[in-house]
Amino acid sequence: MDLDEAFLHTGEFGRYQKRLTGFLVLLQVYVASQSMLIVLVGAVPEYHVIDQENIPESKEDYDKYVHYANNFTSIVSEWHLIKHEAYKVNLASSLFFAGLLIGNVLFGPLSDKLGRKPVYLSGLFFDIIFGYLAALAPSYEVFAISRFFVGVMNGGMALVSFVLTQEYVGKSYWALTGSLTNLTFALGIALYALLGFYIRNWRTLAFVANCPGIFFFLLSFLLPESPRWLYSQGYTAEAEKVLESIAVGNSVNRPVIKLRLGAGAAKSGGPAHSVLDLVRYEVLRWRTLILMYIWYVCSLVYYGLTLNAGELKGNLYLNVALSGLVEVPAFPLCLYFIEKSWCGRGRATSGFLVFAGLGCIFTMFLPESNECRAL
Repeated sequence: MDLDEAFLHTGEFGRYQKRLTGFLVLLQVYVASQSMLIVLVGAVPEYHVIDQENIPESKEDYDKYVHYANNFTSIVSEWHLIKHEAYKVNLASSLFFAGLLIGNVLFGPLSDKLGRKPVYLSGLFFDIIFGYLAALAPSYEVFAISRFFVGVMNGGMALVSFVLTQEYVGKSYWALTGSLTNLTFALGIALYALLGFYIRNWRTLAFVANCPGIFFFLLSFLLPESPRWLYSQGYTAEAEKVLESIAVGNSVNRPVIKLRLGAGAAKSGGPAHSVLDLVRYEVLRWRTLILMYIWYVCSLVYYGLTLNAGELKGNLYLNVALSGLVEVPAFPLCLYFIEKSWCGRGRATSGFLVFAGLGCIFTMFLPESNECRAL
């Protein structure tokens, strides 16, 4: 039997698979807090400059001339990132997303070559280490460099964990697990805002927000390797054992899983597939370019709005929470449309893009305000 047929015997989304994917879906709360960390720890508190004309060059003397509101602390208030130093907050955010890009590019091929589980565990481990280093950073430079490496590990680890949520289940449940992953990320933003509301010291907030990573890291050792990856690499016997353990965990009478040989063509000397296949064939090349452009536009708008939540008027923590909660209705709607035969993936994508574009056009005609200019 082939792999998809084997999942029909073991259960496509049984009790055991629900536990596995549920655990990885909850990991998105940690991923979200690391991704949105700068929104609160880089927020600018109200401050008053006593003598505008005689501010010293030495940062050690800043405390004599600049008084910050005491409702919360941030890297701005600790390292006086105001005036000509204000760009450093955005720089730290940019370094994180530069690391995110590198992590996504590196971890995908690595997980294809070395396996999902070891690459995922390594990324999560170093994500935690650099997360604590950022929380304890003695200087802005150490903080910024740490955030870059958090971005590398966070982006790569999150990518591999997402792939695992797909590869543990039958293909008819891929849309569900993918939607739940993104839904939990949105809820994670709101939970991070709630945590920031109660923890106003930025170092304590960064430290506490990083602590759940230890819980997820330790429990992740219990995760099995992806049966789809094992099968694709020619480890047929190992894939059969994982599938049999899934069947047992689903309380299915232990079936005899015998997979067809030949999936690991690369191991036996056959032609190996690679990411270059996406540009080697004309049909795949154009589809890949279109999807990459769509992903670029969506990410640009999404993170532009979400990271800007801290700059809007009103309550800082409520704005951040709402920036996450406003996404929640989209995921059940998306899941509904892409599963309908009359809509599917392509039409659903086009429809949501059209409505998003209309929403952007609509905001252009809103009355001018500080909030509109911030957007």
